This record gives sequence, C-alpha cells and structure tokens, in this order.
Amino acid sequence: MQDSVASRTALRVAIRRAEHQVIDVPPVFQDPLSLRIIGAEERAKIVPGVVSRQQRLNLSFRAFMAVRSRFAEDELAAAVARGVRQYVVLGAGLDTFAYRNPFAATGLLVYEVDHPATQAWKREQLQAAQIAIPDTAVHVAANFERQTLSEALGAANFQFDRPAFFSWLGVIQYLTDRAFEDTMRFVASMPSGSGIVIDYAVRRSLLNDKERIALDALSARVARMGEPFRLFFDPGELAERLFSIGFRELDDLGREQMNARYCADRTDGLKVKGNLGRLLRAEIY
Repeated sequence: MQDSVASRTALRVAIRRAEHQVIDVPPVFQDPLSLRIIGAEERAKIVPGVVSRQQRLNLSFRAFMAVRSRFAEDELAAAVARGVRQYVVLGAGLDTFAYRNPFAATGLLVYEVDHPATQAWKREQLQAAQIAIPDTAVHVAANFERQTLSEALGAANFQFDRPAFFSWLGVIQYLTDRAFEDTMRFVASMPSGSGIVIDYAVRRSLLNDKERIALDALSARVARMGEPFRLFFDPGELAERLFSIGFRELDDLGREQMNARYCADRTDGLKVKGNLGRLLRAEIY
C-alpha cells in the first residue's frame, strides 16, 4: 500500500460481492449494501439477467469471495452465540457488515481496521451511498507494517480483557511475514473464547501447472495495481505454526470443503476452482 492511495483491489473485491447479489441466484452470501457502496458508476455495469464475458470469467473468484465472507459471518454468529461482543474486521476495505449488523441489539461493536487512505475513501463511498455509520461501528486507522494491532485498537477503546472475534480477508497475501506473525500472536493472546477467520494463499510449489498459471496471472495483475503478493503458506506448516503460538482449534477449508459446505447442488456453475486460496478458522479456549 502507498501511504496516500486507497486500495484498488478493495474496490475489485467489493464489485465481485455486488455482482454476486445480482448474478448468482440464490446468493451464497447476502450483502445488499454491497450494491450501494461500490458507487453508481460500477453499479450500472451490473444488469440483472445480463452476464458479461468478464463476469463469466470471474465466476470462480466471485465464488471464493462470496464463500469467504459467508464463512466469516457464520463463524462470527457462532462467536456471538457464545457471548462475544467485539468483532474486529482487519483490512475492512468496503466490507459492509458494520452497517447491517444483525447483532447490534446484543451490543456487538464492530471495529473496522484499515489503512488510513482506504478508510478515508470508504467514508466517502458511505456518504455518497447515503449509508449511515451506526454507533456500533468504530473506524480504526492503522498500517499493519508500521504499528501493532494492539496500539491501534488501544486508541479506539477496545476491551483487551474481553473475548473478541476477528476476520482478516483478502489482506495477508500482501503483507510481510513479520506483520502476519505479530497480528496472529496478538489474536492468540486474547481471552478464552476469542477467534479469527483468515484466508491465505497457498505456496506456489504446492500448485499444479494450471493453478500456477492462474496464480502468475493474478499476481501480475495486482502488482500492476501497486499491491504485489508477498506471503504464501504450506497448509500443514501454517497449522503447526498457529498451534505453537497459542491457538487450540483450527478448521482449514480447501476447495472441496468450501464447495461442499456452500455451493453444493447449485445448477449455475458457481463454485470455487483451483487451490490458490484457503480459509481457516482458529480459536482460543
């Protein structure tokens, strides 16, 4: 991320979520505000009943982005049911959960943590879309490479002595290993009952030839946007690492598990393809 420039990939992700609301029926992940927050210009390109060639090509990416958001919010619901009242969205981008929070009546506070430039841009998008910022939403400006998550949340009156649930989607692959490690150690230090959902990129050497071609093409595209991929993992090694820093329960989903859980019996072809990205839930007891 450049200091004064909002994330360009954040808009692309939000557009995929918005397309999902219109193109894929029924949607795996329901997010009506996604159509508003992307802005009128981008919204006009999504026409019900008309699927462009590019939208067809984006089918697998759209599936993965819908599934990961659904997975995160399903796990959040489970956390709320066991008493968690703090939700931290790391690298929030144009995520809209804080503005449609179904758990507001329980007292769930939503801390959106993001790069200052991206957060300023998001506020502009919210204002233009006439989406109100509720009292339960807390914006926390932070650069993961320059300050700790603890410092950023501390300035926002976060309750460190109470459990919290975290989501960290579409961010880790752009970070250094140190930024990843520091953040995961912080989450692991939270009180019992806390947890996190992440997505992560699989190490290139573990992919087949077709998947490597897809990864190289995607890597080149985001690099041209000024946001190159940096961090990749071996799933087994990542699990060992997370257990070593204090997590006690892990649930790691690959393509087959994601499709079985969220895309089974669909007739429209919506499913996650390839093994470039995985989803993981980690909890502390």
